[in-house]
Amino acid sequence: MKAFLPSDGSLCEFSAHKGHFMPRKPAVHVEAASTLAVVMSSNEPLLFLSANLKIIAASASFCRAFDIDSVTVAGKSLGELGRGEWAMPKLTSLLNATASGNALIEAYEIDLKRPDQKTRQLIVNAQILDDGQKDHVRLLLAVTDVTDARAIARLKDDLLNEKAILIQEVQHRVANSLQIIASVLMQSARRVQSEEARGHLHNAHHRVMSIASVQKQLSTTNGGEVQLRAYLSQLCESLGASMIADADRLSIAVNVDDSSVDADVSVSLGLIVTELVINALKHAFPDQATGRIVIDYASEGHNWTLSITDDGIGMPTGLAAPKAGLGTGIVEALTRNLHGELQVSDADPGTAVTIRHRGGPGAQVALPSAA
Repeated sequence: MKAFLPSDGSLCEFSAHKGHFMPRKPAVHVEAASTLAVVMSSNEPLLFLSANLKIIAASASFCRAFDIDSVTVAGKSLGELGRGEWAMPKLTSLLNATASGNALIEAYEIDLKRPDQKTRQLIVNAQILDDGQKDHVRLLLAVTDVTDARAIARLKDDLLNEKAILIQEVQHRVANSLQIIASVLMQSARRVQSEEARGHLHNAHHRVMSIASVQKQLSTTNGGEVQLRAYLSQLCESLGASMIADADRLSIAVNVDDSSVDADVSVSLGLIVTELVINALKHAFPDQATGRIVIDYASEGHNWTLSITDDGIGMPTGLAAPKAGLGTGIVEALTRNLHGELQVSDADPGTAVTIRHRGGPGAQVALPSAA
């Protein structure tokens, strides 16, 4: 058998059976056979279409997913599949435009409606298969059923909304309970005759109010990370409103960078700030005409520094130094929880309490305090 190239450019070969030259069949049929094999064995629902939207092949996964008889699918038009549910004018128009090179179907959403069955939400993608022959247009249509995924997403959203409502209700009840406890403590403090007992009740009241302030600020967040600047600013505003009778005499300033922290970390930081601010308001300015408390926070990578500084009378030393109280224990415990290092220094005037975190467990220093 010999081949030659005639004047019209087509490749021919001599057929001994027919006794003359015959056009040689192009290799495209071999390529089409391999394409058919790939399409039909695909795990994804696929349709292999001609330019006039006749089905050349369908993957077994497509037939299973949409209850199509795989034996009879070849040769049908798209609109003849199933009970005619695939006869969608918009989809047909887009496929025709894709075949002509005027459009491209990417993540197009359609609803597949079948009698007596649940409507399925589908995402389709279509593209021309380029086999090098411009007059040999073939389309590959990929179909993804996202019905169940969308249903799960909606259920998740509903559960998250329900959870948010429940959390808000819990926070509301906690806030009410804390207010009731604080009120009872203050009433008890007014009734007792012992100055020592009255002092303990007042301290307990301040502790409850500090927790209430932290809870109030956290209740306004949406979970996840907490923006420290807004959080600590609002916290100190609440503390000032409840404990500073004359805003012209005492003030609280907050200097915080753009840091965000996890909610559990923000709780510890908030309680530390609350304890130290309350302590300063109670003890740092007994005879001063004016006073100021400054909260600073700055971070760099995993390292951060928190400081609470006042310009009051400073920490008594020697025999006058007060014994460590409940406030000291709270701040030290929270510092250990944050793997921080605590330092107390003379601010000249006043006192500075600094907590540093350097990415790992740090040493703790006892905090002398009257609280």
